[in-house]
Amino acid sequence: MSNDPNFTTAAGPATEELVFDASEAQRRRRPSRIVRVGDHLRREWQLYVMLIPTILWLAIFLYKPMYGLQIAFKDYSIFRGVANSPWIGLEHFQTLFGNDQFLRALKNTIIISFYGLIFGFPMPILLALMFNEILKQTFKKTAQTIVYLPHFVSSVIIAGIVITAFSPSAGIVNTFLGWFGVEPIYFLTKPEWFRPIFVGTGIWQEAGFQSIVYLAAIAGVSPTLYESAVVDGASRWQMMWKITLPSILPTIIIMLIIRIGNMLEVSFEMIILLYQPATYQTADVVNTYIYRQGIQGGQYDLAAAAGLFNAVVAFVLVMTANAISKRFSRTSLW
Repeated sequence: MSNDPNFTTAAGPATEELVFDASEAQRRRRPSRIVRVGDHLRREWQLYVMLIPTILWLAIFLYKPMYGLQIAFKDYSIFRGVANSPWIGLEHFQTLFGNDQFLRALKNTIIISFYGLIFGFPMPILLALMFNEILKQTFKKTAQTIVYLPHFVSSVIIAGIVITAFSPSAGIVNTFLGWFGVEPIYFLTKPEWFRPIFVGTGIWQEAGFQSIVYLAAIAGVSPTLYESAVVDGASRWQMMWKITLPSILPTIIIMLIIRIGNMLEVSFEMIILLYQPATYQTADVVNTYIYRQGIQGGQYDLAAAAGLFNAVVAFVLVMTANAISKRFSRTSLW
């Protein structure tokens, strides 16, 4: 073979040309994206027909109301309507951040959500792990039914139970304290007691039902892992820490991202039922502020601005949590 750098075999250019022609022919034969989508719709049209009611519900009740978000930037009047109300820009947001009540509500929302995340988020995981360790099926099913039950009870009834339990006259809590000589305490009028009572009520009501997700994840763990651990002499505690928890970690991360995204969505109904003016200092949250300003006070534009701020912060939180999780654990919502 010649050492000349300009030397080219006769077969070289011809081979490259043939490969190029074959690639072009394959590209021309490949159907376009529109054709592929059309073929897919023709094959799976029954599934999309079944989706129509859900799509309509989303469009009518979730996306159509977004048209009204513009009143957050308008001096809204119910007589002029959304379209004819004058634009005022960011004036409502300036009013919000100069309002002590809104800042107090925002602070309370963050604190209550943080307490709920720290104390409430691990509880369903612990319950699922404990249920998984119960061998007697009768006791296991009975215990699960008991802890699931509060989720299916109306928030009004749950609030009534809490109010009765902490009543200074006949409540079981004050009765118990009275046995030790403690004077009755009207817990629900004490600002310092509202947050612990609210967070504890939320854990009692929802932890059992939320544990179903983790129980389902545990059920998907391969039994061969436990069998190998038994052969190696691992204890139940070691199997829990070395097999069960690492196996359900992706589920825990996904649920944590969702929980962080909902941090500003504190249970509105329960707070309305439990709080009172005496506890506004620690109980008033963004959603109750929106309710008082928008529904009771008729300031729909200001309430819309507060709600929009709430939604934007939630969006930023879930995007940030998802990005961090994807970077460090390679588990994410998308």
